[in-house]
Amino acid sequence: MKIEGSHKISASRARVFEALNDPAVLQKCIPGCESLEKTSENHYNAKLSAGVGAIKSKFTATVIISDLVAPSHYKLTVEGKGQPGFVKGSGDLSLEEFEGGTEIKYTGEVNVGGVIASVGQRMIQSTANMLAGKFFTALESETKAESTP
Repeated sequence: MKIEGSHKISASRARVFEALNDPAVLQKCIPGCESLEKTSENHYNAKLSAGVGAIKSKFTATVIISDLVAPSHYKLTVEGKGQPGFVKGSGDLSLEEFEGGTEIKYTGEVNVGGVIASVGQRMIQSTANMLAGKFFTALESETKAESTP
């Protein structure tokens, strides 16, 4: 399943890129993220609670950041599993400056399996869009909080 979209944040591109590479900020911004621990350079283990429709569970995941081009681009790869199934995905984030802030454009591919897949593509797509929206709203709050003297 493809996901794509964009979100504008009222912070500099350098600040947004810095936040996207800060595990403490990411943990606060990823919906349901209980922990995000760095295991090596640009590799993390995560524990999170998530759900699609009535199917909710705890998941463990590995997160890898690659193809870093500061402050404009990186690739994110996630593999997670929990009792109801698995999620695998990767996506590219591009940061572009505009007057007053930064626009983050993202494109990616997500695959789900197990019981989670039984809820259907539309439900999974709407959940992915909702989670992306929550992530970027939280990211905007974090970048504003950090840039306020």
